[in-house]
Amino acid sequence: MFPLWYDDYSRPSSRNWISLWSPEEEFHPLRTVLNELAHLEKDNSITIDKDKFQANVDVQQFKPEEITVKLEDDNTIIVEGKHEEKQDEHGFISRHFIRRYVLPEGCDAQKLKSKLSSDGVLQISAPKMPDTKQIQSKSIPISLTGPVRNAEQKQIQSEEKKA
Repeated sequence: MFPLWYDDYSRPSSRNWISLWSPEEEFHPLRTVLNELAHLEKDNSITIDKDKFQANVDVQQFKPEEITVKLEDDNTIIVEGKHEEKQDEHGFISRHFIRRYVLPEGCDAQKLKSKLSSDGVLQISAPKMPDTKQIQSKSIPISLTGPVRNAEQKQIQSEEKKA
């Protein structure tokens, strides 16, 4: 990776090469590619928060009738898009994709919904079930009784009489 160290000053030494190397210049192409991928993936995202699970899938290349959303095994969502070969501006193309999502624990699969926006983003969401373990604030009524000490003494006296 590094040039050999030469005492001959006609060639750059590794010290000069290192001092000229800039990590910003080296990683700039990588950063550019990552930014482009983030832009492409903006409509493909998963959000899990305290209220719901939501997945967005970019399906703009498919007609609504070419897309299916299925629930398998009570927790696996399968999104499939498929269209047969058709002609576009560059020639003929066919597309097919399958994407699987596993619902996080606590999501209500029975209330799973999907929506397709006019700009081709399929939104799949499932609300989280209410946490039954969480106790709401609750007033506990206080019942009135006679004196505790007198009741204890009467119980002791009645036990002594029996003995």
